[in-house]
Amino acid sequence: MKRLLLIGAGHAHAQVLKDWIAAPVPGCELQIVSPHALSPYSGMVPGWLAGTYRFDEICIDFGALAAAAGANFVVDELVGIDPNRRQAQLRSGHVLGYDVLSLNVGSTLQPPAPPPGSDVRVLSMRPLGSLRQAWDALLADPELARRDTALTVTAVGGGAGGVESLLATLARLRSMRPGRTVQGRLVTSSTTLLPGLAPGAARAAEAALARAGVVVQLGRAYDDAVGRSSDLVLWVTGAEAHRWQSGSGLAVSERGFIRVDERLRSCSHPQVHAVGDCAEWAPPLPKAGVFAVRMGPVLSRNLRAALGAATPASYSPQRRYLALLATADGRAIASWGRWSVQGRWLWRLKDRIDRDFVTRFAVAPPAVMATPANLLPGDTA
Repeated sequence: MKRLLLIGAGHAHAQVLKDWIAAPVPGCELQIVSPHALSPYSGMVPGWLAGTYRFDEICIDFGALAAAAGANFVVDELVGIDPNRRQAQLRSGHVLGYDVLSLNVGSTLQPPAPPPGSDVRVLSMRPLGSLRQAWDALLADPELARRDTALTVTAVGGGAGGVESLLATLARLRSMRPGRTVQGRLVTSSTTLLPGLAPGAARAAEAALARAGVVVQLGRAYDDAVGRSSDLVLWVTGAEAHRWQSGSGLAVSERGFIRVDERLRSCSHPQVHAVGDCAEWAPPLPKAGVFAVRMGPVLSRNLRAALGAATPASYSPQRRYLALLATADGRAIASWGRWSVQGRWLWRLKDRIDRDFVTRFAVAPPAVMATPANLLPGDTA
């Protein structure tokens, strides 16, 4: 019996499970590990923050997918791997063995602690699996009901995530507390907004921020002064590798991301595959969900190849990709290479594309509960 272990509830692993439902590999045990059964689709997170979607509407139900695929779903979190022994260490203390391993664990952020003596709340936009609890706690904070002082929200990061998260947060808080002034500010050490996207998209984002009354400060790094003058800080800087990756024994880039070849295999341990934000292609790709989505079918085929059930395929990243940014006012901005456009019709298009993507992975509810971490079959302590 061969063992395929999927760690992480990312977009590419959703494709692997969907393909497994249609055609399971005989003689193979499939397990998937994730701290949460519901995995939010990154493209819909700003809409959820703004209150456009319920949380369940933006999520892929990995518990249901795993049950339909006949896989064992383990509610736990990866803290390290031993690629030579082919073992994965989980936060619970359990160790899972594998013959083939696939990592789709995304990226993380390491926000700073609030300045000493400050009441500012720092909210990290990554990892997405932990964002829901922090966001719900923020919205339930009775301090939001105060109307005698202004509320200042600062986003740190001038990329698409920073722009979308700030606009969505402002829209949500202003709708919840219309009697309180909610101010917005965006701080980025970059000298440009939306680096890497079309210049027209950056201009459209500047206009959207201006309509929302946001003060944009380019070329400024975050410091304690910024923190003390804020009530809420949204930490939306560049993606960071999980700390365990650098000590994993796998070949990693200078930034700590797992280096992969054209078959999405670790450059040092070919029985390990990695996709999405946790992996690094040469040359590096933008940390955008569209790449993980495109990697999904190639990963699915190559995992089957590693199990002896298919011929391998090579991944070829697209030279250009479509970025759609929601501005939380019924509009969206599109960027494709040097081309850009904006409008209300784009928001309707984005909404339809995003809903269709999540619906693609909808299956009947699981018949059994996910396996608790302390009842894993065949694990070792």
